[in-house]
Amino acid sequence: MLSTTGLTLHYGSSQILHGIDFAAKAGEVTCIMGPNGVGKTSFLKALAGTHPRTGGSVTLNDEPLGKLRAQDIARRGLSIVPQGRMIFPLLTVRENLETAFAVLQKAQHQIPDEVFTLFPTLKDFLHRRGGDLSGGQQQQLAIARALIMQPKVLLLDEPTEGIQPNIIQQIGEVIDYLKSKGTMAIVLVEQYFDFAWNRADQVYVFRRGAVALQGRKSDLAKDQLHKEVSV
Repeated sequence: MLSTTGLTLHYGSSQILHGIDFAAKAGEVTCIMGPNGVGKTSFLKALAGTHPRTGGSVTLNDEPLGKLRAQDIARRGLSIVPQGRMIFPLLTVRENLETAFAVLQKAQHQIPDEVFTLFPTLKDFLHRRGGDLSGGQQQQLAIARALIMQPKVLLLDEPTEGIQPNIIQQIGEVIDYLKSKGTMAIVLVEQYFDFAWNRADQVYVFRRGAVALQGRKSDLAKDQLHKEVSV
């Protein structure tokens, strides 16, 4: 569904990513793990087009994405829930959700009922400003907004960061449900080890901007993996 070959990325003169080869399949959760500062978020930005990669290629459904702008990548079917959520604080919940319409055909400009089935709190708060929501509610809003874009690939960057336990559980259930549908590839960057382990089908461990370890979860020992990502 989504793959990269030799992907590199720079911030100015500093090279952040070093030749990343990566693949994520529909119906699976592919986890990217590792300590802070190893390039995980930068890799998602390169995939989503919010930071231009400096080398290598990205392919979605056998079609190269080339140097497309972020909005054009979103139209191709790749949605990101960024670290920090980046909702619009002065817009209402409804208005935040409707910003996803920008990448859809006009006939698709509607909020699916499934969004409110997955996140019923949002239906109660449609007229509340995004900035007045709790951190967990803002994270639900950010995920819901990404789902409205009808993604083939969903990128999730630290979705449990700063979130209360009951919302973490709900987000985990949503990821499990989306995975079970079998139509979407989910790429999860996550520091909460058990949350990532419980969802993962495939794992990539990043270190110093490169892939240090990669494999199917079924082929990896949990204790050894935990040691690897803690280094």
